[in-house]
Amino acid sequence: QVQLVESGGGLVQPGGSLRLSCAASGSIFKINRMGWYRQAPGKQRELVAAIISGGSTNYADSVKGRFTISRDNAKNTVYLQMNSLKPEDTAVYYCNADLFRGGSFRRDDYWGQGTQVTVSS
Repeated sequence: QVQLVESGGGLVQPGGSLRLSCAASGSIFKINRMGWYRQAPGKQRELVAAIISGGSTNYADSVKGRFTISRDNAKNTVYLQMNSLKPEDTAVYYCNADLFRGGSFRRDDYWGQGTQVTVSS
């Protein structure tokens, strides 16, 4: 069994910063890719940022230059540093991991439970 546990969401004023964390635990052989998605009310879930095992990253155009994704492979943890936050960044943020499970070596996709980020004055 694999779990993704997110933390770090909350309420912040426009222009402020937050740091999200997501730790993967359980029977994991290798994590290929970890990413952050978000879903605002009435909208589809969208990719915010992702990082692969080699360290390459990609970002949604709307967050480039403001958000930074990073990863600690030893801890199976991914971070999202969010700066210069805007009200339109308000959403539930979900962690995602594409990984090979330990034991079976089956490749699976996992999601965290989501953490609310609200940007408001």
